[in-house]
Amino acid sequence: MRKALPVFARFGPSECWRWQALGKGRYSRALKWCVIVERLTVQGIKGWFKGFWPAPMAVSLSERVLSCVGAVLGLLFSGWLCSEVLGSASPWLIAPMGASAVLLFAVPASPLAQPWSILGGNLISALVGVSCATWLGHDAVVGALAGGLAIAAMFALRCLHPPGGAVALTAVLAGSEVAELGYHFALYPVGLNSLGLLLIALLFNNALRRQYPHRPLEHGNVHNTRDPIPRDRLGFTPADLDAVLQARGELLDISREDLEEILLQTEARAYQRRFGEVRCADIMSRDVQTLAPDTALVEARASLHEHRLTAMPVVNPQGQLLGMLGLLDVLQASTDARDVEACMRRQVPTCRADWPVTYLLQMLTDSDVHRVPVIDEARRVVGLVSQSDLLAALFRMSLQGSSVATANMADS
Repeated sequence: MRKALPVFARFGPSECWRWQALGKGRYSRALKWCVIVERLTVQGIKGWFKGFWPAPMAVSLSERVLSCVGAVLGLLFSGWLCSEVLGSASPWLIAPMGASAVLLFAVPASPLAQPWSILGGNLISALVGVSCATWLGHDAVVGALAGGLAIAAMFALRCLHPPGGAVALTAVLAGSEVAELGYHFALYPVGLNSLGLLLIALLFNNALRRQYPHRPLEHGNVHNTRDPIPRDRLGFTPADLDAVLQARGELLDISREDLEEILLQTEARAYQRRFGEVRCADIMSRDVQTLAPDTALVEARASLHEHRLTAMPVVNPQGQLLGMLGLLDVLQASTDARDVEACMRRQVPTCRADWPVTYLLQMLTDSDVHRVPVIDEARRVVGLVSQSDLLAALFRMSLQGSSVATANMADS
């Protein structure tokens, strides 16, 4: 059976032109109606039912186990903290903290699991719930109102935390024991429970090298200019991503910066799949000019000038990499520095000969690295890849790609 086209794809150019002639607003509404009609088809209904089936989770077994262990430790510590501080004067642990534990230990990178989200979200929700219970009573209608107002308050204060809705509901419907606490309910047990969970989340997640609080990667211009980094000058830009997110108009459980990083890594992976057959060994310079650590700075500067280089690897007598010396390092050397070892850079990015050249793309374009030594298993320098080597390789690959595309068009 031939697959049916989407509704808005069945119209010809003349119909689409007539729609656009109605104006941007009417054209947008027409497309929305097309999408609605499309969802009412058999395929649309099948797709809607597929949304009820759980999506696969790309989470390793070890990560799942650690999330469970973290939640157990966090809840135990939170309950113990309340019992030590309050004794039997207050409930030690309230049910919404279980939902907070899921966020803090299972999805610590989520914007909903950050420190301000759990502390601010739970405290504000508790205050809203207690206020509703005090002024309006303790029935289900008041509980529903408290949940909605808590969400509005968390949106306004940028501390959206899903368990906050349960905290507000608990303040209204939990019974006389919570009602007797009044506004103290926001401080204990809610405040103490949230603080205990947060302390364990900070210790546990960072001990396991999970970045918490989660901070987005920064891709600033290393040259301290207003220009965007080279990879942002082509392809999609942060402004494009902001426009798409604004057009969607819904909250996504991922930060904008993390989403941008995922898209950029996806682009890099697709690019590597296309050009990954070219290795560093294919484009590297093999006659590498090196310096010894005891070489005088005057001689090193002369060598850089003689070979018209801006940096050279520094190696020991066995040819193993010790660092890099650049012209900037020579210019910034202290007056008492006499040899290369005194001012060379010891932390140097490297690569292997069998690595794909796409590995070097971001390093050689977005950072202040202009050449990367190629080393073997014993850290001996076997080559060097510079920005000009990479540029020539990409130019050659683009020519080959154009010739293949032209041949395919001729065959078809």
